[in-house]
Amino acid sequence: MQNEKIKPPRKKIPRNKIAEQQPASRIKNFSEVELGFSEQQALLESQRCLMCKKPKCTLGCPVEIDIKGFIALIKEQKYDEALEKIREKNAMPGICGRVCPQEDQCEKECILGVKDDPVAIGKLERFLADYGVKNSKKNSKGEAVLNNKSSSKKIKAAVIGAGPSGLTCAGELAKMGYDVTLFEALHKAGGVLVYGIPEFRLPKSIVGGEVEYVKSLGVDIKLNSIVGKTYTIDELLESGYGSIFISTGAGLPYFLGIPGENLNGVYSANEYLTRVNLMKGYLFPQWDTPVKKASVVSVIGGGNVALDSARTAKRLGAEKVYLIYRRSEVEMPGRIEEIKHAKEEGIEMVFLTNPVEIKGENGWVKKITCIKMQLGEPDESGRRRPVAIPGSEHDIDTGIAVIAIGQGPNPVLTQTSPDIALNKWGNIIADSIGKTNKKGVFAGGDIVTGAATVILAMGAGKVAARAMDDYIKSGVW
Repeated sequence: MQNEKIKPPRKKIPRNKIAEQQPASRIKNFSEVELGFSEQQALLESQRCLMCKKPKCTLGCPVEIDIKGFIALIKEQKYDEALEKIREKNAMPGICGRVCPQEDQCEKECILGVKDDPVAIGKLERFLADYGVKNSKKNSKGEAVLNNKSSSKKIKAAVIGAGPSGLTCAGELAKMGYDVTLFEALHKAGGVLVYGIPEFRLPKSIVGGEVEYVKSLGVDIKLNSIVGKTYTIDELLESGYGSIFISTGAGLPYFLGIPGENLNGVYSANEYLTRVNLMKGYLFPQWDTPVKKASVVSVIGGGNVALDSARTAKRLGAEKVYLIYRRSEVEMPGRIEEIKHAKEEGIEMVFLTNPVEIKGENGWVKKITCIKMQLGEPDESGRRRPVAIPGSEHDIDTGIAVIAIGQGPNPVLTQTSPDIALNKWGNIIADSIGKTNKKGVFAGGDIVTGAATVILAMGAGKVAARAMDDYIKSGVW
């Protein structure tokens, strides 16, 4: 016993807090709210990692990043190698480090989080991505990956939809040596990353950089190409594509189905955010896309899209912004940190309240009639069902109403491919590897699952790329 070495107690290092713009300043601009880790903070945070023999964090990552591996390289200040370690599994670390719900995935599985705050895995991923943009020369355009690709004759593969799932699938297929064409309906690649998520959460320069990385792998991105109009699935298959991945997302907005939704000044969140994020509506009239501004704005919904809409309205100059949600804060599906940021910015949360009519004057919205709700038994989502309280109707004055209660699949593509099986909501039916009932056609992301997270869509793209590779190699096409 006398010769036994006693291990000194491990010094507890608190989780590093990321610097942010102050609320009073940030509501006046569209610059990013979170400012990222400094190198010193990243090194300190990396020291918190326990370097588990069997790390559970990677099990919580839909794209299977070697989290322990890249954090170990940060500890050694080998930032280029650490970024390359992430890119082995994830072509878009700058995006994932910002908008991925790590608190429900990798960080949720972190062993340190059992008795302490988990390692800030997402913040470290973002640090490396930002470091790569500023300093890294190695592998910045995928040269290391490209140099390892097979020189054999390439087989063509097509991906439809340049959102997170499509970009991931296209990148993986390109790494495997396929000649990949990515068809995108809009004038810019990125899908929800460019039209849906505001600049203050995800700068478009970051998305642009990640798209360029995917292109550098050899992916040919064709913009303004609406499959279902410009081409059909059958026409693409007949033109020599060995397999096709459909990742057109969930871009069709849902509405409440109440009187007054056709009034001027009523927006779907999709339209409102697209006008601002992708078409620079906030700079009207310097740019051509108008977006109505008002002193009072009401947003209906409780998810990240609703929070993004409300915070955007604040930055467009609204004095009051109401976020109207029919359940309580506990049931809100939005990220905890986004709810926190919204509150700091003065967004007024109106819980247990549901609109029943939108009232107007001279064709423009003026009021929203709402009814108070109470929570009953849980529904199929596991959340307690909201039940209306009779006689509790009341009006909320407003100049704009933004409906942010979800979105579903756009039917443009599927209407021209009636042999692809759909569920009752219009989503494509696909198995766990993305295989549909149509030979050679795979699908993944929100077009299959309905609106979900960026990282889950990316995971689906990664899985489908492997399945497409197996399908093509089988020779049955």
